[in-house]
This record gives sequence, C-alpha cells and structure tokens, in this order.
Amino acid sequence: MTTAETTTAATESTTVEAAAPAGRIARLAEQEEARLAAATPGSGALHERAMRTMTGGVPSSYQSRDPWPIYLTHGKGARVWDVDGNEYSDFHNGFGSMVQGHAHPAIIRAVTERVGLGTHFAMPTEDSVIVSEELARRFGLPQWRYVNSGSEATMDAIRIARGVTGQETIVKIFGSYHGHHDYVMVSIGAPYSDIGPADNMNSLGYGAGIPQAVIDLTIPVPFNDAPAMEARIERLIAEGRKPACVIMEAAMMNLGVILPEPGYLEAVREITRRHGIVLIFDEVKTGLCVAAGGATERFGVTPDMVTLAKALGGGLPSGAIGATDEIMEVVASDKVKQVGTYNGNPLSMAAARASLTEVLTPEAYVHLDRLNDRLIAGCDEILGRYGIAGYTVGISSKGCVHFTDAPIRDYTSFMEHQNAELPELAWLYNANRGVLMAPGREEEWTLSVQHTDADVDRYLESLDAMAKDLTS
Repeated sequence: MTTAETTTAATESTTVEAAAPAGRIARLAEQEEARLAAATPGSGALHERAMRTMTGGVPSSYQSRDPWPIYLTHGKGARVWDVDGNEYSDFHNGFGSMVQGHAHPAIIRAVTERVGLGTHFAMPTEDSVIVSEELARRFGLPQWRYVNSGSEATMDAIRIARGVTGQETIVKIFGSYHGHHDYVMVSIGAPYSDIGPADNMNSLGYGAGIPQAVIDLTIPVPFNDAPAMEARIERLIAEGRKPACVIMEAAMMNLGVILPEPGYLEAVREITRRHGIVLIFDEVKTGLCVAAGGATERFGVTPDMVTLAKALGGGLPSGAIGATDEIMEVVASDKVKQVGTYNGNPLSMAAARASLTEVLTPEAYVHLDRLNDRLIAGCDEILGRYGIAGYTVGISSKGCVHFTDAPIRDYTSFMEHQNAELPELAWLYNANRGVLMAPGREEEWTLSVQHTDADVDRYLESLDAMAKDLTS
C-alpha cells in the first residue's frame, strides 16, 4: 500500500478527542520551553549578538523563533549539530530542501571539483545541459530554464504564462505559498473569519508592501474543489478577466500535507485545457522529493509548466522552470524576458547533476517510501493507543501529523479544525529529544536518503513521550 493510499484510511479512522486535561498542554509547553532554553544557551548568546546587526537576528523571517532560534554549526548525513553541541535527527532538512541529506559524498565531490574550475561565468556549462536533459526525462516537459530560488521560479512562470496568453489575472489555491514575490503573496495566512465562501474567496495581501492592484489580479479558490474553481473561472471570463494561469501545488505542502482527492487533479487539468488557461504545478516542495518526476509523476497528471527549487540544487541555491515547446517559444523568441545573472550557476548545476544522476536514484525512492510508510504507521498507532485526536498523512519523503478531529482537505478545514497548540508542543518535545523539525504548525517533515530506521525510531519515541505526558 502506498503512502498516499494509507492516509485515506487514516483520515476516516482516527477521530477520537484529545484526552489532555484543561491546562496540561500549556504546562507541558512551559516545561519543555524551559528545558530547551537550558540546553541552548549558546544559541541564546548568538541570537543576542545577531540582533545588533541582523534584523530579527535571522537571515529570513521564517527562521525566527521566540525566545531564540537554534543556531546550527554543521550537518552530516541525517544529523545536524547546534552551537551548544546538541545533535539532532534532521526532519526539517532546510524547509524540505535536503532530501539528499547533509554533506552527501557525491555532492561534495562534484562541488569540490567544480570550485577549482571556476565558480561563476554567466555562461552555460555542460552540467546545465545534462540537468535539463534529466529534468525533461523525469517530468515529461521538453523545455527548461534555470533560476535561483522557488520564488524566482514561480514569478518567471507566471510572467511566461501571461506572455503566452496575453491575460493578466491569475488563479491560485487559497492558503498555498508560492514564494515571496507580489504576484502570489495573496491569501496565504489569513484568519478563518477572513477566508470567505468557497465560491467567492477573498484576495488578501500577506503583509504590508503589496500593491492593491496586484492583490486584485490574484484570485484564490479552494483546494480539492474543482467545481468551485471552474465556477470562479467562468465568472472571471464573463467579467472580461480570463485568467492567464492556474498556479497550484498538486499536493498542498505548507499546511502540513494535504493530498489531492481522487479525480481532482484530472478535473483541474480538463478545466484549464478547455478554457485555454496555462496550468502550473508548483513543485518547489514536491519536485524530486515524492518521486523521480515529483508530483507530476506520482499523480499521473502533466501540467503545462512545472516550477522546481529547494531539492534541485542539493543544498545550493537553484531553481528551474519546465514547460511545453509551445509555451517556451515566447522565451526562445525573446518575447518574454527570462533572465538572471546567476541562472545556471556552475556550482549549483554541478550539485544538481550529481544529485540527479548519483543520489536520487530509483533505489533512493524505494528507501524513502519504506521509511515514510513506517513513520506514518507508527504515528497513527501512537495516536490511536493514547486516544489523541489526529491522523498522519504523507507521501514518500514528506509527511505530518494533523492534530484534528476532522479530515483536512483545504485551507478552510485546516483553520477550522487543526489544533494549533499540539504542533507547537510537538516541536518542543522533538527538539528536546534530538529531533529537529521546521518551526510552525504548517510545516511537514522531510526525510532524506541518508535517514535510517534509527531516525524514525527517534521521531516515534518523541511523539510517544508527548502522548504519554498528555494523557497520564
């Protein structure tokens, strides 16, 4: 049984109420927070120093955490170490970037060899050709271009779609994160009361600094609801605002993990094709992580465009856009300008080549699937044994526990039913027991090819400890 199939049963079976007495979650969180602070004084001192010159003491706001984040020194295989010498099994993996694991020998060798030959030319190298050939083979899309991040990939993909169609409006899934450019910083982390009905969801800027005119061009629709998407598209067309594209994740990856329901992606593919709208699968999180050809391969639906980043560079900044010949003609003809000084950087391409040809092999995906199936089953067994409301969902290297008494199928149900306190408590339990997870209840785990059963055991032992303390 695959990970995708396993979770369908789980969503229907584990719906008992959490058994923790009132106030226990808060008391446990206070205890675990104090324990973590005592174990990470070096991170506290470095944070105090960093605050003087680095805004918030971190390179990115998504790395912030109160009272301080954990500052790391190095990683090897599936483990990382912080400035206090604490060792963790890394399930964070750079927000899902490091499916190869840390310091993989093949990637070390490729990057080391490349450094001695020059690190940047703003000219193509053979590695960039090899990588594009391999991506075309894996994803079934013949034409590729490079960028340096997921945000650049989705930004350029949308611009290309607009250039192809001559339209400006875009449709996205409410709650999906597609990077930090203005086009898509819309309708992401909204309060439940601001979402709006499925057939008329609200376009809401994600933070200040986004022009209202841009927000109004981005129309959100719910995940797993093809009729609602089609109705909104038809209304936009009637208003003279036909969308240039639908940009979406085939499986939502920033609300934990939400899988597409049977027939949903096929319906979206048919709707967009019938209306002449470019379908973009944002595979920044799923690409190369859930199958050799990402979610495109795993779910068997081929979009017009795919965006990649994160795992592509094996730890180096990189991204890519794949598309049909017809779509990329607007780039080839220079009608749409797709540019970037560091696009196809030799170091990133060397790492990507080694990753694609030596690391992310068929055997690697068998290993990831086996570990993830074991992790999902183990989490569900613990929840059931202790009577904790929730279920586990995942696919290949990705997964999460939804602490909820109802299935999560889109952003609205996530905000309505997800327990916000338990994921935060789980993060603390994990950190204090040698398991590093990404901060925030919206994040999923990412396994690497270098994870072992011992790492899975460590994760399950941490969850078991929390469940026992909640219910004892």
